[in-house]
Amino acid sequence: MASRHPPRVYRSLAEHYDKIFSPLRHPLDLARKRLLEPLLGNVKSACDLGCGTAATALELARRGIRTFAVDLSPAMCRVAREKVRHAALPVQVLCADMRSFRLPEPVDLVLCECDALNHLPARADLARVARAVAQALAPGGWFYFDVNNARGFERYWTGEFWIEREGLAVAMHNGYDPVRRRAWSNVDLFVREGRLWRRLQERVEEVCWTGAEIREALKAAGFTAIRCHDAAPFFRGYPDFDRGCRSIYLARKQLRNSPAPSSASRSTKK
Repeated sequence: MASRHPPRVYRSLAEHYDKIFSPLRHPLDLARKRLLEPLLGNVKSACDLGCGTAATALELARRGIRTFAVDLSPAMCRVAREKVRHAALPVQVLCADMRSFRLPEPVDLVLCECDALNHLPARADLARVARAVAQALAPGGWFYFDVNNARGFERYWTGEFWIEREGLAVAMHNGYDPVRRRAWSNVDLFVREGRLWRRLQERVEEVCWTGAEIREALKAAGFTAIRCHDAAPFFRGYPDFDRGCRSIYLARKQLRNSPAPSSASRSTKK
């Protein structure tokens, strides 16, 4: 059962998330366009899971897709609702845990972008998310998501990073434990308020899975036709990013009355 009191994550970062990270969204926007465009013509409804500030949810809604946006962080949901209100688009924002979320109706597509899945508290939680997503999808629906891999954590989740935006500065102190397969970022956020600067602090943690673990969780939840794409072609020009750093998955929920794959036929390919 999901915690009744969700962790206090993305409290300070939520208000400034777009200003900090929007310039870094281009590769994932490009990947979505390339990998999902052939499917979107048949998608009538979708869910942006771990929606953050609802950038993807709003893009889907502009295409006429009936869209739900789900996030665990109340602060993120407040920002998302304000953006939805300002855009005057029919996106329903739900504050819920991706391990146990429920939608008012089945959807044709669930997306979980920007390594939101890596934010789960434990590696074992992946199976719970896969089951919750399968329950949210109509038969034959698609699950699209990206994850940071061990190589990515080793290359760009270590050391110190400094980001500057107008009226904003961010210092990220990152680390990765390859034994526990857990990464963290201690974030110092400096926000200009008149002539003074206010300092805010937040800690973000991520977990890591192997490709075999991801496929096993998906297959156990009833997903078939699992495709894995290396994200490197979409991140050309980004320092410290090469093949194996991030993967993008597309899996289909089995059609109604289709036999579930037997354990003997499960692939262990990473």
